[in-house]
Amino acid sequence: MINLKQVSFSYGDTPVLHHIDLLVQEGEMVALLGPNGSGKTTLIKLLSGVLRPISGDIYLDGSKLSRMKRRQVAQHVAVVPQQFSMPFAFTVREVVLLGRTPFLSVFSDEGEQDHRVVQQAIERIGIAPLKERFFNELSGGERQKAILAMALAQEPKILLLDEPTAHLDINHQVEILDLVKRLNREQGVTVIGAMHDLNLASLYFDRLLLLKEGRIFADGTPEKLLTAETIEEVFAASVQVTQHPLTKSPHIVVVPRQSPLE
Repeated sequence: MINLKQVSFSYGDTPVLHHIDLLVQEGEMVALLGPNGSGKTTLIKLLSGVLRPISGDIYLDGSKLSRMKRRQVAQHVAVVPQQFSMPFAFTVREVVLLGRTPFLSVFSDEGEQDHRVVQQAIERIGIAPLKERFFNELSGGERQKAILAMALAQEPKILLLDEPTAHLDINHQVEILDLVKRLNREQGVTVIGAMHDLNLASLYFDRLLLLKEGRIFADGTPEKLLTAETIEEVFAASVQVTQHPLTKSPHIVVVPRQSPLE
């Protein structure tokens, strides 16, 4: 589904990603993990076509991404950004309808099929009671659900998430990731998400990529990668790794640098 061959990227004279080789199969759920500045968001932008590598190639379902038009990419790839601003007084339904833009010709109106897909996306994400409310009046968690519904309305093969649970309370974090996991299982959507929370990544993603200084440091399952030694080497943090009491997946407990009793 996605194939990166020796991809590098720099912002001006500042290198960010170095010679990335990556193969993601259809239907996988992959979490990108790493400290701030390791290149997670940049990699998401490269995969979406917003940025282009300075060297190397990215292939999307066998086609070279650099040769695809923006509309073509958007018909295959949907992005849920960390933040989404709406300067207009759009309702939730109107925001979700924006997901159909890649399928509309210039100056054409939405058809019956577009409205049907939008309604299905709204119902699947569970925001039907919100669809006539103004997007800018919603809470952070409600907005994120609306953005996810907009992405779903694109009928994507690939869903890219840039820290989808940032700034959300624990209830909405779980709700969003439950929805993403369900889309993956029921519709076979390939998911790649930049994540900060190691425990949420361990619970919801089957494959982890650890980035360090713009390179892939490790690639594997949560059980393989989330060890105290690896986390200390990548994040420079002391942790203890236990088992989640219900799922048995790795669970990270942070060790304070200074005892709270001191």
